[in-house]
Amino acid sequence: MANFEHWCDFGYWKVGDHDLHEVTADPSKTKLAISNVASAVPHAYVAPTRLAQMLQVLGKKRAAAYLADKLPVSKELRSGDLGEVLCTYYVFQQTDYKQGIWRLRWKDTRTMSMRGEDVLGFALTKTNKLRVLKAESKSRQSMTNAVIGEAREALCANGGLPSPHAMAFVADRLDELGDTTLSAAIVNATLKIKLKPAQVKHLLFSFSENDPSQMLANSLGAYAGPCEQLYVRLQVAQHQNFIKSVFAAVSV
Repeated sequence: MANFEHWCDFGYWKVGDHDLHEVTADPSKTKLAISNVASAVPHAYVAPTRLAQMLQVLGKKRAAAYLADKLPVSKELRSGDLGEVLCTYYVFQQTDYKQGIWRLRWKDTRTMSMRGEDVLGFALTKTNKLRVLKAESKSRQSMTNAVIGEAREALCANGGLPSPHAMAFVADRLDELGDTTLSAAIVNATLKIKLKPAQVKHLLFSFSENDPSQMLANSLGAYAGPCEQLYVRLQVAQHQNFIKSVFAAVSV
């Protein structure tokens, strides 16, 4: 799902000790991109097993209505949600942090954004030491220094660490889903051992029509904190039309 490699070109750069990924949607593969992303969106809002249950119990028409009720309708919220969805897929598919939750499944209402860290990804070493990726996603037709600064400020909050509230939320959801090993590791790192900055990596995910690579590189170059950094720039032509087309193509 999402399958960035099917519709994007990749460039990998170093800015000091940090990483900048330039991901560019191929304009000749726009239809494929929309299809790939639209097929991935339902998974972000409803667990596949739950959606399959809805299809079996309610039939396709009512299951589609159930899914539609989860999706945002305003242009601003759709932009923000899709940025978060794409960021989460990037974390799980393109980084070493392949464990965590799909946060949007627990959204209170489709008319409001969720608070807290946009995405948290996790990895456990062979000795069960926890590594955490703290991500902020920004989606704009034209990305600016001010928006990048907002994301940078959010990543640096709480000493660069994920907030205890966000970690507890994820741990509780993982426990409910049966992933007790990762849940216990998160609780342990939050309440007992105390997470260290060396265990945390930051991801700033930019989704826009323009190319903010130089702005991102400047932000990376100015960072002097203790956490490892990864910035990802996803550039898609006709950003707003792309978002509109993706949500129009979503189906069960």
